[in-house]
Amino acid sequence: MSYLVLARKWRPQTFEDVVGQQSVVRTIQNGIERNRVPHAIIFSGVRGVGKTTLARLVAKALNCQEGPTKVPCNKCEHCTEITGGNAIDIHEIDGASNRGIQEIRELKENIRFFPTKSRYKIIIIDEVHMLTTEAFNALLKTLEEPPEHVFFMFATTELHKIPITILSRCQRYELQKVASRELFEFFSKIAKEEKVNISDWALNIIVREAGGSVRDGLSLLDQIFSFGGDEISDEDVIQVLGLVDSQVISSMAAAILEGDLAGGLKLLDDVTSYGIDLKRLANDLLYYFRALLICRISANPEKLIDVPDQEFDEMRKTAGLHTVESLQLYFNMLLKGAEEMQYSSHPRLALEMALIRASEAGNVIPVTELLGKLETMQSGSVAAPIQKETPPRASVQKPIVQGKTISDTVKKETAVARPPKPKQQKKEVSGDVKIEKPLKEEPVETKTASQPTTEEGTEEPVSQPPTREVRKNWDEFIQYVMDRKKWMAHTLRLCSSVREEGTDLILKFDDPSDCKMLQTKENIKFLTEFSQDFFQKEFKIGITIKGADSQGIINQDGTGPQEERRALANDPLVQMATEVLDGRVVNIRTGPRSR
Repeated sequence: MSYLVLARKWRPQTFEDVVGQQSVVRTIQNGIERNRVPHAIIFSGVRGVGKTTLARLVAKALNCQEGPTKVPCNKCEHCTEITGGNAIDIHEIDGASNRGIQEIRELKENIRFFPTKSRYKIIIIDEVHMLTTEAFNALLKTLEEPPEHVFFMFATTELHKIPITILSRCQRYELQKVASRELFEFFSKIAKEEKVNISDWALNIIVREAGGSVRDGLSLLDQIFSFGGDEISDEDVIQVLGLVDSQVISSMAAAILEGDLAGGLKLLDDVTSYGIDLKRLANDLLYYFRALLICRISANPEKLIDVPDQEFDEMRKTAGLHTVESLQLYFNMLLKGAEEMQYSSHPRLALEMALIRASEAGNVIPVTELLGKLETMQSGSVAAPIQKETPPRASVQKPIVQGKTISDTVKKETAVARPPKPKQQKKEVSGDVKIEKPLKEEPVETKTASQPTTEEGTEEPVSQPPTREVRKNWDEFIQYVMDRKKWMAHTLRLCSSVREEGTDLILKFDDPSDCKMLQTKENIKFLTEFSQDFFQKEFKIGITIKGADSQGIINQDGTGPQEERRALANDPLVQMATEVLDGRVVNIRTGPRSR
């Protein structure tokens, strides 16, 4: 007899031999014992978890000479024929190659006749989701009211592709991936029966590669048995499967977590010299950090991480030494590196840069930490130098925030002592103030009559952001509005002329219908915000129509964008940030952050 692969040799012949799927097996056995077997059953799940095997076992239990019984004898003629695959009343059909309506018509014609030798006719259709829509429709009536001597057993890996009309006529059993512990015990039993000496570590590697599929694991085990003979070493497993040792993954992860960049790059070079797939290495690192995050967050991580017990204990110990935020940061950096590798012509360089970024992640000072220092200085001594506070893993001589946006809402209930505000700033305001360190010497600040004063009568300094000329930058302004309100930009294009008169921005239209929507108070306010944000001038909008009087300047009763801009510019936190960071206000935006 020719050689029989392990996947066929160790196929379960009784319900007790099935690996995993205890809930499904118990339901089927109870149904057979109580004569409640449905006429149509669908087994769904990933490859190699026992869908077709369970269908054959149900057929064997129903047709056994001592049955129907939940424990087939495996000795009678019917059981032996089903085991050998030559039972005349068991029709096992491949749905991928017999998917048309003609095959289903022939099947329906065949099931009209009584079984030749067995008690029941059993129709097993594997990969049933491959049938055409017409074939499914031809099955509907037969599935709903089949002959009493016929049972249908369907198996599929893609349950969502089966029409709901078919699903509603069948009893569904969803098979789960087999747990690592059960696979390990099953493979250990096979190795012992086959008289092959293999270590527990090597079996754990095979279990991990099987991914919950019994058939995939048996195929790998068969391959390794052929390579190593009676003695299988750990190196044989790594060499045959082209895997990265889990110890290498944990060592590389430890180098990242400890900031040992040189050690991490050396490990990467050693792994590359063995010809290991770098993309596989990056994915293994990602899954390792995902496991660390779950160990740190979940109360029962063993339910979410399917790894051997020894590796699980090491992961829990490592995860306990780091915060959730830091582990998440490392994971995101490695994820970005793995994505870059997919499209890079130099995947090793992309992976090396990802390792460098991850290893140096501890040296980065978040902006929130800098803002926290500002709050601390504001509540205590303003003169306290920020340079003396040194981060645990890097020294910062002088914090510089360039191009960063500081957005905070001034709240009345804040307990921090702040300098007194002008009376007109009692209203809560919010917006964005951009501060950057100037490259040249700070220009002399200009003071205007509208500049707010403190209660003592001294003027507060206001940093004046750079402005733009209206006529010169009008087209750019229309494009700026186009990104925020398209209809308003198209209306502005109909403007015949625009001029700047002091603090007034006068728009002239030839046709009154062109600016009808623009004249509402709400839209005037939007346009005021847009113009102030773009030109950085405290404009008031006026609209004139050819041959008519001006519509006038909209009065916003002290609640318009002008007052919000002044409040933001003179907010104590902004003034403190400007002074401490040695910067200047380059932009004030009163509109919503979404714009």
